Amino acid sequence: MLSLDRTNTNFIGQWWWTIDRWILMAVLLLMTMGVLLITAASPAVAIQHHWASFHFIKKHILFLAPTFGILIGTSFLPLSYIKKLAIVLFCVSLIGVILTIFMGVEVKGACRWLEVGGFSLQPSEFVKPAFAIVSAMVFAHHKAHPEFPGHIVGIGLYGVVVGFLLLQPDLGMTALITAMWFTQFFLAGLPLLWICSAGVCGVGGLVGAYFLFPHVTRRVDHFFHPEAEGKFGDRYQIIQSLEAFMNGGLLGKGPGEGTVKKHLPDAHADFVFAVAGEEFGLIFCLFLVGVFALVILRSFSRLLEEKSMFVVLAVTGLTVQFGLQAVINMASTLNLMPTKGMTLPFISYGGSSMFALALGMGMVLSLTRRRIGGHGEF
Repeated sequence: MLSLDRTNTNFIGQWWWTIDRWILMAVLLLMTMGVLLITAASPAVAIQHHWASFHFIKKHILFLAPTFGILIGTSFLPLSYIKKLAIVLFCVSLIGVILTIFMGVEVKGACRWLEVGGFSLQPSEFVKPAFAIVSAMVFAHHKAHPEFPGHIVGIGLYGVVVGFLLLQPDLGMTALITAMWFTQFFLAGLPLLWICSAGVCGVGGLVGAYFLFPHVTRRVDHFFHPEAEGKFGDRYQIIQSLEAFMNGGLLGKGPGEGTVKKHLPDAHADFVFAVAGEEFGLIFCLFLVGVFALVILRSFSRLLEEKSMFVVLAVTGLTVQFGLQAVINMASTLNLMPTKGMTLPFISYGGSSMFALALGMGMVLSLTRRRIGGHGEF
């Protein structure tokens, strides 16, 4: 019989008593709420596509088994294996991103997906966690060995990743990775001159994106001048989303009673938060936000006594990715920023997103495990 008391020194016992169980339980709770919301949101979308009502629900549940396996399996890995996994994943996923430019499936004007055995794979989703670890390795190595040109290597890797993402184009992913990378660079000791230069480049990049990418121009214009579009066009989903929150009120209309999912083509994906607002109300939405906040704050709190620069940078990068992705999705759903086409972590439908998020949070669980002396292997 398996025992998990503190005197247990076997593989499972060591894992259980060194892992942050609050983060683990919060992530599992998000996955559970994801099933609930996909069940509420997806039947209407499936019917719009003339598929069976439970088409998306069945696929989402099928995604859960490997998602759970990736999350738990990765959390068992020691630091050395996390680094090796990240390097391999970074190379493979970056090749995948390059392939999407030449042979990707075009959806809404962007080539971000590859068809692999009947399954649509988005390689850029896997670049996120892998790049966070690789960047942390580069910056941490520079900190320990100043003769190593870590800043230059880090900038070069960032330029390569962002360059290929912009060719897809994927502005949302570019912004997310930029925020993550800059946060790591700042913590690693970014010189003040470089901070100012990065700020100027960031502003220049936003202005350039506005003028170079028509869909960015359209979304920004409609965000600042909503009256120009009327009720239809690109703002249609935003208008429906805001109506959903108004209809839901404090307690919601009840499971299955919402109507917005019948009009939102992305109700099960980018706008699943709107379905939550209409059917389960403000209290449920605030609870959902609270669960995300728990994961983020708990992850950062585990770093307070951490002595390894690599662990601090890696966990910070992964957590910033996770938290910022959630914020972007919810903010765009509430019309607080232009829409980005980004999933709500562990809630929205999407296999690539769920697998990559599980990998990232599995790495966070692994890296934040209590280690002897605060650093080193388990």
